[in-house]
Amino acid sequence: MTYQRVVVKLGTSVLTSGSTKLDKAHMVELARQMSVLVRSGIEVVLCTSGAIAAGREHLQYPILPDTMPNKQLLAAVGQSQLILAWSELFSIYGLHVGQLLLTRADLHDRERYLNARDTLNALLDNNIIPIINENDAVATNEIKVGDNDNLSARAALLCDADLLVLLTDQIGLFDADPRNNPDAKLITSVVNIDDNLRLLAGGAVSGLGTGGMATKLEAADVARRAGVEVVIASGHFPDVISKVVSKESVGTHFSVTKNPLESRKQWILAGPATEGRLILDDGACKAVVANGRSLLSKGIVSVEGQFERGATVLIADKSGHVLAKGMSRYCAKALTMIAGKHSNEIETILGYDYGVAAIHRNDMVVLDSE
Repeated sequence: MTYQRVVVKLGTSVLTSGSTKLDKAHMVELARQMSVLVRSGIEVVLCTSGAIAAGREHLQYPILPDTMPNKQLLAAVGQSQLILAWSELFSIYGLHVGQLLLTRADLHDRERYLNARDTLNALLDNNIIPIINENDAVATNEIKVGDNDNLSARAALLCDADLLVLLTDQIGLFDADPRNNPDAKLITSVVNIDDNLRLLAGGAVSGLGTGGMATKLEAADVARRAGVEVVIASGHFPDVISKVVSKESVGTHFSVTKNPLESRKQWILAGPATEGRLILDDGACKAVVANGRSLLSKGIVSVEGQFERGATVLIADKSGHVLAKGMSRYCAKALTMIAGKHSNEIETILGYDYGVAAIHRNDMVVLDSE
């Protein structure tokens, strides 16, 4: 299978090459590799660290107390420098970039999650490379070890990627600490992540960034449970991104779990209480349950409850039997207006649309498949 959508995460140690400033020569090489993927038809999302390092460089390395406001100051200055650098480097290859600054709160809040996903997909649909970073300038406890590793995993879930590439200053995960054991061997393939493997992960090596191997392992576990393959590799390995996407043996590869689709949707089942109910006609029930289709407005008979866009709702047949549970792309008032109407009428009726599906199949868990 050829990868269709790839998230590339670059750590600070990769972007600085172990120095105290951005290594533009290496960054342009990474941009070149990603541009090769884009030209071949593969969509690329870049999750980049380095804002604080870029801020220090731009301000000529000021001596500041190590406080949260000063970290946020450096991030606020450095983020503009970082995105400017990426914009200039990708423009060499005729590519545009778009910036998404996120915190975990954006991905936990239902409506903000949907908005971020819509923006991400719109950028990709228009051949623009989304560049994602933690919004450190306004974050509080988000500036901590492994934040962008975990953020990249959630970005992979957000855009339904099929591969997450975590590039670091290490060539992969070893069976012992290579810093003090010369006999340590690279683990090339991981099928199951257990406590023994986590024990091997260790902490940050370079001291330049906020992520260590342990947090990369956490990120890999999140992504693989969602059906996303993961590779941890060295950001300075020659042509590393192209080699990983070509499925050459580079770094440490993590296989997806056996039932990734259900794993990806467990959070819907375990999420907040349902806020409403949609009653479907017989055709829509069959489409959703038997054929695995998205729920379209045409199949909705009635809407129960008051809820906002992004709320979790129950999906039931006309007898009240619950068939599924999912996240609605429209609020209750809007669904009531478009119930029974064709998808191509939504924008005319509402004056806007959030897509043809009332509930997309990726945001739905079927509870009754009989």
